[in-house]
Amino acid sequence: MRSVSIVLALVILLVLAGCSQVEPEIVTPPEPVDTLVVEPTATDVPPTQTAIPTATATPAPTLTPTPAYETLGIAIPEGLSIVGEPVAPRVMALDLTAEGYVLEAAAEDDANLRLRVMAGAEAEAGARYLFGWRYYAPVVPFDTVDDLFGPDMPLDRWLGSGAGPLVMDADTASVLSVLWGDGQPRIVASENLLAELQADRTAVGIVPFEALEPTLKVLGFGGLSLFDAALEPVDYPLALGLALEGQWPAEVGPLLAEALAGWENRDASKMTRLVMTGVTAMCRLTAARMETYGTEYPALVIGEELSKADITHVSNEVPFVSGCPVDTSADNLTFCSDYDYWDALEAIGTDIVGLSGNHVNDFGYDGARESITFYRDRDIPIYGSGLNETEACAPMFYEHNGNRLAFLAALAYEPSYAWATDDLPGACYFYNNKERLLASVAELAADPEVDMVLVELQYEETYVPYPTDNQVIEFRELRAAGADIVTGVQSHVPQAWEPYGQGDEGGPGIIVYGLGNLFFDQMWSWETRTGLIARHTIYDGRLVNSEVLTTVLEDYAQPRWAGADERAEILTRIYGGAPER
Repeated sequence: MRSVSIVLALVILLVLAGCSQVEPEIVTPPEPVDTLVVEPTATDVPPTQTAIPTATATPAPTLTPTPAYETLGIAIPEGLSIVGEPVAPRVMALDLTAEGYVLEAAAEDDANLRLRVMAGAEAEAGARYLFGWRYYAPVVPFDTVDDLFGPDMPLDRWLGSGAGPLVMDADTASVLSVLWGDGQPRIVASENLLAELQADRTAVGIVPFEALEPTLKVLGFGGLSLFDAALEPVDYPLALGLALEGQWPAEVGPLLAEALAGWENRDASKMTRLVMTGVTAMCRLTAARMETYGTEYPALVIGEELSKADITHVSNEVPFVSGCPVDTSADNLTFCSDYDYWDALEAIGTDIVGLSGNHVNDFGYDGARESITFYRDRDIPIYGSGLNETEACAPMFYEHNGNRLAFLAALAYEPSYAWATDDLPGACYFYNNKERLLASVAELAADPEVDMVLVELQYEETYVPYPTDNQVIEFRELRAAGADIVTGVQSHVPQAWEPYGQGDEGGPGIIVYGLGNLFFDQMWSWETRTGLIARHTIYDGRLVNSEVLTTVLEDYAQPRWAGADERAEILTRIYGGAPER
């Protein structure tokens, strides 16, 4: 019977070919079409005979040409918007007929395809096309002591069961409502979010990554940081995937990608993490401990974390002098470090060194020249000091992940023998070069080849958390000239920070009035034992976050991370020292 059925099928196909008047257009459908199979019946001729059609055979049906496109119903969450633009109009306006499809809006139950917002591993699982990840951050005002936010807290607050309101703009609410359903967020214009959070300290804001700025403190989820380049989106509670699921998502998804551009808002290849540290003077009792316990001793606790930064900065106040003697006498104020003390700086991942300290010429001009040669022989970028005044006051340029940074440093303090001259080495003296430095900052800020300008000053040494009146005036002058980050590297105790937002003149930036000590032996008070490390995150050429890291000095040489209560005390102290705006 099988050979008869095969012959019969061939004859039928020949008849159909002879009867067709119009050759049908051949279109490859999105999925395979079932093949027609002719099943044998009880009246078929025996398998030893040949089946011959007679004049009474049933005429073949006329074939209708297949349409040139497939009509797809797509369900789009109501109200979903990206960067303020509703998604539905952009998607429904697409003309996909050239690719063989027509899109029609459809209800969820009737749709072939559905756009969905998903969190975590759900967005990566199953047969769907992922348009990428959009990151959001829980934020509070910069001067908030608390650091952490539990992974369930955003949803609790969304549902109205948390300890305070959840504040966001309408665009963010439209995305979260797709994920979480109806909620009770407090909706404000994005430009009013900070003021709302400052007025209600029980509130927590939710903002997209691109809206971050230094006036906002980003709360962490456990040990996860939004600014960690290795962060996996499936682990971060507020990383949301936009996916297409249903029929043929892999074929249709790329055709919608342009209309959904703007969903992804974080690219680790555009991010730079910079840590900046305070007073470093590996001498006196610090040097004695290094001689006893090893040259990496100061870095043993904090080195691993600082080494993770893309750029690690150190303000080193003293020269490197071969064979530098260790002098632990209390009245010793002539400082230097032996060559192998660089091991401690290498152990924290030091990439750049500011040399605006007032001890750079403690071992004379020859000692200063030797120290500058030490850095240059090892290809260590330095600024703030030089073999003459022109070198000392020149900017140093550094680029990472496309972020182009210009660093300047100056000494605004005594002694005068530390100041560079036309033909003698030393630090760039601020008051002899103030107009030149302000003009240089303005010129660099206007240069399209420079994304950010960072200035540090070795200012008058004080032992209080609030800056002096003149310090506020002159640090703000540098900021007004165009500096994005202004840092005081003179203070032996932590001092106030002053963040600026996107709406401020000059855009996002920050003034750090004083970082306190990094590696120095001042154990004589709690305030001098405490220190700050600034961890700045730069994204696509602008400052998006400044984080305060807190340390406590032990054994005259080795800083450790502050405990929770110690950190709260340090933060309360520096926030209370902030000058009025």
